[in-house]
Amino acid sequence: MAAGSGSIALAEKLQSLNGLFAIHKKKGPTSADVLNILKTKLLKEAGIKQHPKKRKRQALKLGHGGTLDSAASGVLVVGIGKGTKMLSGMLSCSKKYTTVGELGKATDTFDALGMVTEEQSYDHITKNDLDSILKKFTGNVMQTPPLYSALKQNGQRLSCLVKKGEAVEAKPARPVVVFDLSLQDYNPPLFTLNVECGGGFYVRSLVNDLGKELSSCAHVKELIRTKQGPFTLDEHALQEEKWTIDEVVKAIESCTELVSSEAACKQLKMNPQENTEQVKEAD
Repeated sequence: MAAGSGSIALAEKLQSLNGLFAIHKKKGPTSADVLNILKTKLLKEAGIKQHPKKRKRQALKLGHGGTLDSAASGVLVVGIGKGTKMLSGMLSCSKKYTTVGELGKATDTFDALGMVTEEQSYDHITKNDLDSILKKFTGNVMQTPPLYSALKQNGQRLSCLVKKGEAVEAKPARPVVVFDLSLQDYNPPLFTLNVECGGGFYVRSLVNDLGKELSSCAHVKELIRTKQGPFTLDEHALQEEKWTIDEVVKAIESCTELVSSEAACKQLKMNPQENTEQVKEAD
């Protein structure tokens, strides 16, 4: 087969793809940055050139189902082609995280990227103290989202408005669900939690609230999303070296059964009046 016809075949193969798959997002870039890197790699392999400003007629349609903070890593669910319309279903699926929190310091972003806003003693906190209060944050609970988030005010992300120094109104507490919350390790000032939660939940807010509940303060030092819906980090998330057309094809085919499974998502007992857009814009 000639090189030209081979490129055409690859381009047709790429543009015919429809479905969901998962990739591994590394710590550092935003979710949008990672999606653009993936898109660039796939288009380059297929020999398709696309002007970045021409968005009305995209040569390849990609989207992700649930933002991961730039400081976080782990599973990022991606929709390609008509699969982008399936991403809303991923937003309501349960998610699993492993997070390392640090006691004694609070930051404006609730994670290690922010500026320290408060320092408190944590010597009085025991492993039993931390373990025992986790029950209070399990089940159907109310949670106030952080100011530095993907939630929007007047069409703009709160995080962008705060960085510009503009006045931002804190979002009111809203109902979220935590299916499971457990302490895996405690080595003061660090502690490690495993969290299984529903859509719209912020692990950063959880860690911040835990610090206050313990008469101290805390922030997220590390955050890894290990599962979203049926997609797990170990089994399904493509590492960057596998961001190729053939690997994406395999991933979509292997995940089709997972996505269609009725057991893929847990039924969330959330307030039916909750703003859907807020869930879509959440971590």
